[in-house]
Amino acid sequence: MALRPGTHTVGPDSGTPRVNTNRKGMAQKVGHDLIIDVGQWQAKIEVEEDGSPKAITLEADPRSLQVRDGQHGLKPVTDTDRAEIRSNIDAKILGRQPIAFSSSATELADGRLTVRGELTMAGSTRPSSFELDVAEDGRVSGLLALTQSEWGVKPYRAFMGALKVRDTVEVVLDVTLPTA
Repeated sequence: MALRPGTHTVGPDSGTPRVNTNRKGMAQKVGHDLIIDVGQWQAKIEVEEDGSPKAITLEADPRSLQVRDGQHGLKPVTDTDRAEIRSNIDAKILGRQPIAFSSSATELADGRLTVRGELTMAGSTRPSSFELDVAEDGRVSGLLALTQSEWGVKPYRAFMGALKVRDTVEVVLDVTLPTA
């Protein structure tokens, strides 16, 4: 699969990245496993003449995170719950800091895109790498496991620690890039 050469900017019209969280602790039944959409994001992909990605950058606004669904809780997630969760993520978890990624190396082979670079989250920057599937139609998908504490993020806790969000969250990417 070859991408169209040039610099391409993609965002919410191309797909919606999401974050999946899971709960743990003695009071986990009162919490929810969350599916959170990233509403405002933008990625730039520089593609070589041969159709291979040269560089990728991404920026996401943590204030745009929206709880799509809360699963396995005692009661459904209300609009008030959604607003409180969004506020807690922005203020307490991410410290009102932007999320950004900048690649240092990319490799496309046999429908797999390997990307290495630096991810900035909660004001901390760390090396990060991941693999994505690239389909013939330009659809890029993958699951990226991020351990929050590696970026200095304290996973959310409630009820004196009896309810916790697991340290590892999953970022699910499913976007479409322009093809040749």
